[in-house]
Amino acid sequence: MTNAVPHSVTVRVPGKVNLQLSVGPKESDGFHNVVTVFQSVSLYDEVTVSREEMGAGLTAEVLGDHSHGVPVDDTNLSCRAAMLMCEKYDLPLDLTISIKKSIPVAGGMAGGSADAAATILALDSLFSLGLTRDEMHQVGSRLGSDVPFMLSGGTAVGRGHGDEVTAALSRGTYHWVLALSTAGLSTPAVYGECDRLREGMKIATPQLNDHLLQALLSAEPAELGKTLVNDLQPAACSLKPALRLILDVGIDYGALGSIVSGSGPTVAFLVADEDAALDLAVALTSSGVVGNVARASGPVPGARITEIR
Repeated sequence: MTNAVPHSVTVRVPGKVNLQLSVGPKESDGFHNVVTVFQSVSLYDEVTVSREEMGAGLTAEVLGDHSHGVPVDDTNLSCRAAMLMCEKYDLPLDLTISIKKSIPVAGGMAGGSADAAATILALDSLFSLGLTRDEMHQVGSRLGSDVPFMLSGGTAVGRGHGDEVTAALSRGTYHWVLALSTAGLSTPAVYGECDRLREGMKIATPQLNDHLLQALLSAEPAELGKTLVNDLQPAACSLKPALRLILDVGIDYGALGSIVSGSGPTVAFLVADEDAALDLAVALTSSGVVGNVARASGPVPGARITEIR
């Protein structure tokens, strides 16, 4: 007796914050080498990939509070992931991709990369490819530097363009309050502004922050809060000056540390525990400085299948 061929696969995938993002000088290829420490957090998108009749082609739909501005054509990272997987593994590109978004768009939390990772995992299951995690990482790295991490999740170190991912030792659970913005920031624009601000400066090769890793290993949120660093933060604040006020207000209201996540504009505040997260979320909302606040914890697992039909 053979198993029925699935019609659709649903994957839940988290967003991320960067605890460290150290950016090297611009290379001749136009990219920057980075050293980063990722942590996946409990703010999730849900991606369902369904088979369609032969000749239907590829379609995408985006739902949810953070769906505004997400393309549904072949510039969507999930669509690009599907096209790459179908080309590489000779699969029929007659698919519908449905994305329910809770991760902010262009918010520095890798929402697009998360959806691409979810699509890779869904297609592996939908067509019983049996890919290893490394094989999925290789596909993901062709789509974006954050995609391989979003497949694995947890806490990890990224090198190169961020796509050379190794797991980091981490203990405990960390609680975050996320100040979300209604308007995103373009990652290329933030890197460009970073280059402009550093013009004429000698930029060192990025190095991993040992104090940050020690704080993760000892599960000390207060120590971790002191070590959060993002070389793109000055550029994000230059392009969106309101971020400086948000960063200051969060610290004034008791956050252990604050950081612009990735290329921004999401600001992540580390707090001691769940009660402190609730208190800070209320204070930030009442301040009028932040329009939209979310609470999350990490690390959490990366892309995971939640339903096969």
